[in-house]
Amino acid sequence: MFKKLRGRMTTMTIAMWVIGLGVTFAIVYGSAVTLIAGKYTGRQWVEFTVFGLAQGGIYALIALGYTQVYGILKMINFAHSEVFMSGPMIGFFAARDLDRWGFLNAHPILSLLIVLVIAMTVSMTVAVLLELIAYRPLRDAPRLVPLITAIGASFFLQYFFKGLFGSNVKVYPDWKILSGKWTILGSHILKVQVVVFIAAILLMVALYSFMQNTKIGKAIRAVSEDKDAAALMGIDVDQMISFSFALGGIMAGAGGVFYALIYKQVFFLMGFVPGIKAFTAAVLGGIGNVPGAMLGGFFLGIFEALGPNLFLDGLGIPAPYQLKDVIAFSVLVLVLIFRPTGILGERLAKRA
Repeated sequence: MFKKLRGRMTTMTIAMWVIGLGVTFAIVYGSAVTLIAGKYTGRQWVEFTVFGLAQGGIYALIALGYTQVYGILKMINFAHSEVFMSGPMIGFFAARDLDRWGFLNAHPILSLLIVLVIAMTVSMTVAVLLELIAYRPLRDAPRLVPLITAIGASFFLQYFFKGLFGSNVKVYPDWKILSGKWTILGSHILKVQVVVFIAAILLMVALYSFMQNTKIGKAIRAVSEDKDAAALMGIDVDQMISFSFALGGIMAGAGGVFYALIYKQVFFLMGFVPGIKAFTAAVLGGIGNVPGAMLGGFFLGIFEALGPNLFLDGLGIPAPYQLKDVIAFSVLVLVLIFRPTGILGERLAKRA
């Protein structure tokens, strides 16, 4: 037994375990120091957690687009971050005009629904056009070709929107109904965070129910399993692939509006960092797995919200919150090293 174990232990394996144990020790030690010091109250931890849930909901909505496309085409759509950006960018002009007319705060719920529908429609349209123009002609090409095309499409969309609307940051108007805080379990929670979290959950439940219970959802899953067999059963493969891109675009557009409600601004490069983090969430949950993308998004959001104050502060880092992006990207690297199939396992790789 020990001989077999020794034979499997390579230098790379030992290095990986040393890194993993070192990271684990740093997290446990830093967390212990922070909790023993009692620097943050229970109310503050609740506030951090709620913010993490709202942020994680946004990551999960974007991650669904990555996982939908990978599940059906086995490719990473790196232009999806610009699909996320396009919806709230156009939605900004609708929100601005509604605010100027006095309609936005006179009818806040209807105004929010209007902006959401516009953003989701724009993101859906961009996603479908991407599939039709950039990816469909390359469907039988080597995998590297669509990947390079996706990166090129990402840059194209970034600078297309920059050329149309300028490089300046656009500030979303305030919904008075979402301003202020609610007191929940003795903690003062921002209303917008609670609304974003609940809305994200409802959208994800709706998508999951659609995929599980409708004919289109079942057809998409059939195409994901085996395109040739699905075609023989009379399913329009091209149409189902377009539907997958459309659904991912709809979720990304909604996530973009929620992002704008929390951070109050949009600009042509806004999709890059959230897009990479959402990709991390998709990999973390198990790319190609819809529930995994949801779980990975919430896990990453909470980890990113709690991490700087929980274990980085305990390690004596002067400005821990400045390293929150480092936490997300470190999670991506560690997942790819130790469990590339993700938490729930990457369905396609497992079947293969």
